[in-house]
Amino acid sequence: MDSSRVCLDASIAVAWLLVERYSNSADLLRQTWNEAGVEMVAPALFHAEVASAIRKQVYFKEILPDEGEEAFSIYQNIPIKIVDGLEIYQRAWRLSAEYNFPVCYDMHYLAVAEVLDCPLWTIDKKLVNSLRGHSERIRWLGDYSA
Repeated sequence: MDSSRVCLDASIAVAWLLVERYSNSADLLRQTWNEAGVEMVAPALFHAEVASAIRKQVYFKEILPDEGEEAFSIYQNIPIKIVDGLEIYQRAWRLSAEYNFPVCYDMHYLAVAEVLDCPLWTIDKKLVNSLRGHSERIRWLGDYSA
């Protein structure tokens, strides 16, 4: 597995941008990646998911509108390479069927990780539990310690 690249789902980026349970661990992990020159990748839906998560926090008044604007501004500068194309969509479709997922969203992240032969980092414990024993690529931020 390629250690010079990681696929990250939107939950990791949101933890960088907003104060959450795993924000400290996410910040430490990003610092480690930056120091090691690790490339961060994600599927195209990453942008919509991160922006929506920030907007949701503003809408439900969990953060102030100015805080949402600041988080959105910072988010736009995250150096993440978007991996897109028919192969990703096809693989996500097949993975969703293989693991009996009702939707394909999460499988786009796993598809990118598989195509680029790298680990997939997430905070989504439900996703981790669903893939446990099926994919060695999945990494849960809750298990990370610097």
